[in-house]
Amino acid sequence: MSAAKNIMVVDDEISIARFLRELLESRGYAVTIEGVSDHAFNIFKQTPQKFDLLITDQTMPGLTGLQLAEKILSIREDFPIILCTGYSEVANENKATASGIKGFLAKPIDHSKMLNLIHELLAENQLG
Repeated sequence: MSAAKNIMVVDDEISIARFLRELLESRGYAVTIEGVSDHAFNIFKQTPQKFDLLITDQTMPGLTGLQLAEKILSIREDFPIILCTGYSEVANENKATASGIKGFLAKPIDHSKMLNLIHELLAENQLG
């Protein structure tokens, strides 16, 4: 069996990040959580090949989800990213897609929809 896919979850609400880690680990994924977007980028920058997918919140202190995504995509152009956001003037699905983000989920997050999206993006990335 192949190694577990490694997903980075970035959310300044650490209880949400921990919940997502438990949910994803229960589905067989390896999960790294980070509550500070700048730290998340530094971790990614040091070992960009370690990760298979990023799930990030949009509204955070420091880098927003869109800014974090842009920095990560400057290192790995086709890296699959899911942006999660509540109502936002700054981030919407069109802006996310235009930035190279492959997945967009509105809060509150439908967890089965998120799991399906993760599965789709990882499968697409495997082919590409």
